[in-house]
Amino acid sequence: MTDSQATAPAPRNADWIEAIAFDANGLVPAIAQEAETGRVLMFAWMNREAVAKTVELGEAVYYSRSRQRLWHKGEQSGHVQTVREIRLDCDGDVLLLSIEQHGGIACHTGRESCFYRRLGDGRWQVVDEVKKSPGAIYGERSMERPVATADSPPAARPSGDVLERLAALLEERKGADADSSYVASLYRKGRAKIAQKVGEEGIEVALAAVGDDPNELTNEMADLWFHSLVLLADANQTPADVLAELERRFGLSGLEEKARRAQD
Repeated sequence: MTDSQATAPAPRNADWIEAIAFDANGLVPAIAQEAETGRVLMFAWMNREAVAKTVELGEAVYYSRSRQRLWHKGEQSGHVQTVREIRLDCDGDVLLLSIEQHGGIACHTGRESCFYRRLGDGRWQVVDEVKKSPGAIYGERSMERPVATADSPPAARPSGDVLERLAALLEERKGADADSSYVASLYRKGRAKIAQKVGEEGIEVALAAVGDDPNELTNEMADLWFHSLVLLADANQTPADVLAELERRFGLSGLEEKARRAQD
């Protein structure tokens, strides 16, 4: 795709889009690669409208499965992706976007690439530095504002995205002053103290569960989740790691999982 093509409007049902093998959900995986260096920066999904919008604007527009709507990459952060070229793989079911990443940051954690962890010594190690803190990028705003369309559904309740935003903030707090940050003070006390706090919050949840106020249960559960995320961050783990494990267990009998653990 040339520069002139990048800004030219594309018909929604253009012949070229018919060559893309969208999955049963109408989606196709899209990989964003830095045009100059060839580094893979991120992975996301596109539907037909996102693909057409990307070609029309000359900037990457993706589809959020959690929010079920389009999102224009960098609309709030300023880290837009100018698309230099789009390629389709041999099976027609994967898109490769050669892009110019404005601001040098593609990941919501403030790193250049979303692939900032490398497997080594039996664990995932963070190998890329944060170029700009998520707090400085987004402040109190949502990570990326979705692109409004004619058939966009009503605004949904908060999704799992808030876990990723919170995880990014907790990662940032690792370098904060322990005297001015509660999270940083927990990190300074050590993992055993954080684990103890998680245990205490678990007891509070159990007590609230047998009480008469459902809002109290919600509040205590939020405290438990928050401190659990702090514990994950201290161990260099993320909500995505937990969600991946839950995905692995999905459809697996709880009895089977329990038996497997007993064998291990």
